[in-house]
Amino acid sequence: MPTYDYAVIKPDGTLGEPFEVFQSMSDPPLTEHPETGEPVKRLVSAPGLALNHSDRSDSTKLSDSNLDRLGFTKYQRSGDNTWDKTAGKGPGQISRD
Repeated sequence: MPTYDYAVIKPDGTLGEPFEVFQSMSDPPLTEHPETGEPVKRLVSAPGLALNHSDRSDSTKLSDSNLDRLGFTKYQRSGDNTWDKTAGKGPGQISRD
């Protein structure tokens, strides 16, 4: 069952402390706090998704050959105010005086 975030609506219209409620997706949103009976508002929050990430996947996506293939240019700092190109098109070196 999904977790929904709610907050009590204070008399001045501002929102109080948020709280969580486990509800079925087919249940209607709460209009009152389950314990106190105060009016509540359901909050919009980002879903908690379990995704598979790995350092290897990230390093492959950001590899020089993949960036070059996708049309990006990558520079790496080689000294004070100097950057050398490691992938892509463009000047071989950038320096800032």
